[in-house]
Amino acid sequence: MSRIPAIDPDCCISCEVCTQICPEVFRMEGEEEGHSHDHGHDHKAIVHNPTGVPEAKIEEAMDNCPAACIYWE
Repeated sequence: MSRIPAIDPDCCISCEVCTQICPEVFRMEGEEEGHSHDHGHDHKAIVHNPTGVPEAKIEEAMDNCPAACIYWE
């Protein structure tokens, strides 16, 4: 069974690094309703498809997150 990525919303700084590296797994809050994210608001990153890519690509997003808020459940 593969691991599931999670994001600590209290630590997320809305930098969008994870969504740029791994958009198959991560997106910003509000994008799931079909709205594009508004850079004027502090939308947090969320996991929308935890098995969308190999774990190595998720690890890359984790390694590049400046807030270190992505972890494995």
